[in-house]
Amino acid sequence: MRLRLVFCHKERVSWFASVLGCCEWIELNRQIVGYSNCGPGRGSVKIAHFRRLLCEQPSGAHAASRPGGKNGVQSMKVILAQPRGYCAGVVRAIDIVERALEKHGAPVYVRHEIVHNRHVVESLKAKGARFVEDLSEVPAGAITIFSAHGVSRAVEDDAQIRGLSVLDATCPLVAKVHKEGQRYVDHGRTVILIGHAGHPEVEGTLGQLTGPVYLVQNQADVSALDISSDTPLAYITQTTLSVDDTRSTIMAIKKRFTNVIGPDTRDICYATQNRQMAVRKLSKMVDMILVVGASNSSNSNRLREIGAEAGIPSHLVADGSEIDPNWFVGASTVGITAGASAPEVLVEDVIDALRAIAPVQVETLPGAEESVEFRLPQELADA
Repeated sequence: MRLRLVFCHKERVSWFASVLGCCEWIELNRQIVGYSNCGPGRGSVKIAHFRRLLCEQPSGAHAASRPGGKNGVQSMKVILAQPRGYCAGVVRAIDIVERALEKHGAPVYVRHEIVHNRHVVESLKAKGARFVEDLSEVPAGAITIFSAHGVSRAVEDDAQIRGLSVLDATCPLVAKVHKEGQRYVDHGRTVILIGHAGHPEVEGTLGQLTGPVYLVQNQADVSALDISSDTPLAYITQTTLSVDDTRSTIMAIKKRFTNVIGPDTRDICYATQNRQMAVRKLSKMVDMILVVGASNSSNSNRLREIGAEAGIPSHLVADGSEIDPNWFVGASTVGITAGASAPEVLVEDVIDALRAIAPVQVETLPGAEESVEFRLPQELADA
């Protein structure tokens, strides 16, 4: 008996197998048995299901017919970082979209991706959310949700002019940075924002402050600032940057300028700091690190960079379909973490992909237990 695999979207697949009635395993060397274009976002679920089907451990007389692994990988130990994946701000943002759909029905409009993860966005699209980059795309009076990254005052004003019914999914920690920065401006200080140019959170923060604000990313940017050394200054940071990320830049600011204040380190996003600390700990125990997250996710990219900086081969993958078996030659212990906008189901999909390469033993690294929860807008609290 032959099991036929049908892929629901094109992706690079390193292998698949036919299963015979006797449970004999055959590698068919990068061929695709069938292909059907069923639309975006559906393929990963079917592929994960197929992996689980193939990777169940055979028992009894049939067990001996399965090889130990591929590319010489006989077995693999997987260590999961703790914490990983969703943070409280992401959970709140997704809940706002889902509850708005439950209360008001489809469609609801979301400005920008609610969080930076294609799988999350496609799932919400399927439920009736429509994602736009400009409020001109939203019908007058429609339910409109601002993403977790926050927006500028200009966007808020535009929504009001258009008569949109707004639900604000801005992460409370991002909103706190906005308030902090404006307080510094109100006290007559020039603000330096440490962050990545073009990131939607940074664009929103720059547009929230009513006074002078300068964006810097590193020490070189600080040196290039055209500001007098005795100017009263204050610095704030993008929430997806940790204390460690910003330390050298803050030191450069304090070294160059004589009148500088900034937020307490306790105000740094807890999730960013915790996930980065977990990856540093993980890097001491593994041969390779896989970060589950989107390519446009700032915090996911930073997790991969931290692994690489520690000298560990590190890869950012959206899901299990992006795993390359050739990465694991000579790697017996693999660490896995996930960005703050990546759901746990994608971590499970990556583990399924590893099981397709070799038998896998999974354990979780002890780490910080997060219990932070952010309240929903009052109008959705009972939805």
